[in-house]
Amino acid sequence: MRLHDRYLFRELLTPLAYCLGGFLVFWIAYFFFSEMDVMQEHQLRLFDCVEYAVAMTPGFLVLVLPIALLLALLYALTHHSRHHELTALRAAGVSLWRLCAPYFTVGIVAAGIYFWMNEIIVPRCANWSEEILSRHVQLENNPKAKTHFTKIGFRTVHANRIWQIGEYDAVTRIMLNPNVTWTAADGTWLVLQASRAGRTNNVWIFSDAKMFAQSPRGQLLPTLTTNLLAMPEFDETPRQILSNIKMSDSQNIRGSRSADIPLKDLREYLKLHPDLPREDRHTLLTKYYGRLAAPWTCLVVVFIAIPFGAQSGRRNLFFGVAGSIFICFAYFVLQQVSLAFGLNGHLPAWLAAWLPNLFFATAGTLLIVRTR
Repeated sequence: MRLHDRYLFRELLTPLAYCLGGFLVFWIAYFFFSEMDVMQEHQLRLFDCVEYAVAMTPGFLVLVLPIALLLALLYALTHHSRHHELTALRAAGVSLWRLCAPYFTVGIVAAGIYFWMNEIIVPRCANWSEEILSRHVQLENNPKAKTHFTKIGFRTVHANRIWQIGEYDAVTRIMLNPNVTWTAADGTWLVLQASRAGRTNNVWIFSDAKMFAQSPRGQLLPTLTTNLLAMPEFDETPRQILSNIKMSDSQNIRGSRSADIPLKDLREYLKLHPDLPREDRHTLLTKYYGRLAAPWTCLVVVFIAIPFGAQSGRRNLFFGVAGSIFICFAYFVLQQVSLAFGLNGHLPAWLAAWLPNLFFATAGTLLIVRTR
């Protein structure tokens, strides 16, 4: 590593640390102000409140990391340009691309950190935060625990079966108060109710089961009552059921407080449900590619910041701040429009997710080439 590389690293990491620290201070103040009602509702104590804030911090850091990097880059580059440091390095025979190698390195490392936090740390911290909320008060609308789920429902697409389960333990694979509704081969609407269900020899066994069938008049009439009922035609495996539960939980109102669906869960769900309707599959693929594309925003901001900040001449240091606000707004608008088109099926899923990065990276590359 050359001397000027170490210097540029140091001059970038310092404002980056200040930006992240400043964002974090403002967020902590806003967090305790906005979440006060939630913490009081769950009767959290002082230590619990601090722990809750720590658990929610990684989700915020993932959100602001590209913005902080862009702001730090524009500040550092504008500072170097004002003092003609970049001009001196280029006059010494260092090309602009080689000169900016430390910035691209930081962008790649930041993308890796973003991906690691978004896929591993943030989901774990989301579970941690929900565990903190349920320490002292168990409310009816509390989220489901990690292996124990309550009041859940999902649909098996290929068999058109609708499951409603009072409680489900993913470890013991025991259901309480299951209710299954489906359509028979002759078109008859069937309902199975039971007090308990478990899986034995790859077959679901229902206890205290009652079967109902739809009459010609549309009424549900009892057709069977038994202590034990084996249903080998129910081919939902515990793995598929857990995947369905996670997916349905992430779509409900309470689930929106938690992290978005991780790539592992999306990939697992798509693998276990190859017969999803086209609209649902396209929506999930858009989310999948969107999470893959999101970390590379950290590298894209490097392509954008270099031509904006590396222009020669003496400029005000706050030029970088104004430029970052404009760029963030433009990127956010394009990202939301692109994802909306993708979710609606007007764009291929991969293109909808990667379009903002491709557009801004290409525009930044062209501007870098034209930078003098």
